[in-house]
Amino acid sequence: MTDEVLLKPIGVVHTIAEPDEIRKRTPGIESVVEIFPEYQDGLDGVEEFSHIFVLGYFHNLRPEQVGPLRVKPRGLLRLGLKLEDLPTVGVFALDSPTRPNSIGLSLVPLIRRQGNKLTVSGLDYFDGTPVLDLKPYQSSYRVEDYKIPEWHTKLLEKVRRI
Repeated sequence: MTDEVLLKPIGVVHTIAEPDEIRKRTPGIESVVEIFPEYQDGLDGVEEFSHIFVLGYFHNLRPEQVGPLRVKPRGLLRLGLKLEDLPTVGVFALDSPTRPNSIGLSLVPLIRRQGNKLTVSGLDYFDGTPVLDLKPYQSSYRVEDYKIPEWHTKLLEKVRRI
């Protein structure tokens, strides 16, 4: 087993959205995922898919966001919850940028492809985010029978009552 993995970006994200809009996941934000010319041939056929996964490298994290293994799910604050309402849980139980490796995964609608540029909607990456990989969404990924933690369900119920 190796102690280090080196990844080379295949592209970069371009967006005019402000960081606060992205953090709040403001609906309708469009971004362009520019794939570098040497990887453009890998896009052949991607335009036939409705959605793609974009794997990115969180390059703008604060130092304290890299490495902690237990954090509060701060993304729920945008729903009106208070910090003291949130439990502390492991980062692998959250969709949070705080991780041992600063890798993001986002499933987004693919609006159009123009050469080496993919226009997507709802990508929660900042301008300049390095893109590590793309994968098309396939029907075999769909999960009908799933569960979420009780703490998460209770917090969502609390938000609906506020």
